[in-house]
Amino acid sequence: MEKGERGEGEGGRRKPHVLAFPFPFQGHINPLLQFSKRLVSKGLQVTFVIPFTDSNLDLDIDQAQRRLPPTLRVHTITINPDDELKSADDFFNHFEKVVSLKLKEFIHAQEALGNPVSCVVYDSIMPWALEVARDQGVVAASFFTQSNAVNAIYYRVHEGLLRVPVKQEELAVLGLRLGLPPLEISDLPSLVYDFHSYPSSLRHVISRFSNFKKADWVFDNTFDTLEEQVVSRMASQWPIKNIGPTIPSTYLDNNILKADQDYGFSLLKPQADTCSKWLDSKETGSVVYVSFGSLATMKEDQMEDLAWGITMSNNHFLWVVRQEELNKLPINFIQDTADKGLVVTWCPQLQVLAHRAVGCFVTHCGWNSTLKALSLGVPMVAVPQRTDQTTNAKFVMDVWEVGIRVKVDAKGFFTRQEIDECIREVMDGERGLGIKKNLAKWKKLAMQAVDEGGSSDNNIQQFVEQLVLRH
Repeated sequence: MEKGERGEGEGGRRKPHVLAFPFPFQGHINPLLQFSKRLVSKGLQVTFVIPFTDSNLDLDIDQAQRRLPPTLRVHTITINPDDELKSADDFFNHFEKVVSLKLKEFIHAQEALGNPVSCVVYDSIMPWALEVARDQGVVAASFFTQSNAVNAIYYRVHEGLLRVPVKQEELAVLGLRLGLPPLEISDLPSLVYDFHSYPSSLRHVISRFSNFKKADWVFDNTFDTLEEQVVSRMASQWPIKNIGPTIPSTYLDNNILKADQDYGFSLLKPQADTCSKWLDSKETGSVVYVSFGSLATMKEDQMEDLAWGITMSNNHFLWVVRQEELNKLPINFIQDTADKGLVVTWCPQLQVLAHRAVGCFVTHCGWNSTLKALSLGVPMVAVPQRTDQTTNAKFVMDVWEVGIRVKVDAKGFFTRQEIDECIREVMDGERGLGIKKNLAKWKKLAMQAVDEGGSSDNNIQQFVEQLVLRH
């Protein structure tokens, strides 16, 4: 085994060993993996420990490992499915019981091998991981995968400072205290304004604030200038350090990790070659890219309106429709629109957004998708579905001014005409010109944040230096 693979630096001195521990959802794994790459580039060794469930057993770990640097190793924890789990609460309880035990065993094993864990960086949705680390005498960092604005709202709910159901008159005060823009009830995360529909989910989402102040570090996948007002207002209430956007170096600074183009693990099988060849055949800025992420689902009538709205805009389109959602498309839609569009079950999103042919992104406004589009300069049509997406869409349209949010009726439904109009406005309208100008500014600021000496890079560097001193 080579010296670098053993985690040894110059003179044989062992490098600090970070255990990175993501929650096993697509949108949680890759931001922490990108952060891990940054840590490795600054001289640390990282073991990336992924808990496996029956929903992601197809992930090719060996292939993924070959694309990573030698001091970033992947380890898996298998969670056997339990047929007795009937609810989200049951799943989370079972997950915590099984994974916390195996995590302790792994930390003990590393100690026995002479490569003890120096720090655990865990996804904030698993607050119990802090106690696991502390029980083993290891320092820990909580890693947040949503915006500071959303974190600030959930934090106030957790602390009882914002009570649900929220009244409209409370929002003006909320905005002033948190540095938020004027909000409507529907701009809050859906777990807050529609809490009756997701009581269990809300409990789990806000539980991350139960002990996060006890962590030695708190990181978030955003950057200071993107959420300047919120960062400023919340600085006195929590010690959070922004380290994003967690996007491969090639797409941003191109200095720290020059050859890094790979976003990370994909729990779904991307049709990369098909997408690339199709996009190569299209003119610059002529394609509408449509994707609602790895989890969002849509009612059949809304899927139909979305389909015809995209078609009515008369643009070429690349639409990601996951396998389980294909049956919601209008009959023969794929065949009937083949001259204009390509429908795939998954794609490499970063490569698609970076392609010269893409002129617009119709998105659910998940935080990762939002950060990617903003950092790569792609205008957005925001069609938020649930959780933090509604708040992200508010910022996309009214704060950063990098997209248009689709209008919906009292039941939350949009029309095909609204989809058509929003796409046309972003692609060809006067408003679209302003959006593109704003995106150029935000793209530059995102690059500056992660470039050497930028705010996010400095926060990562300080963390590394503190770990080295403790080591």
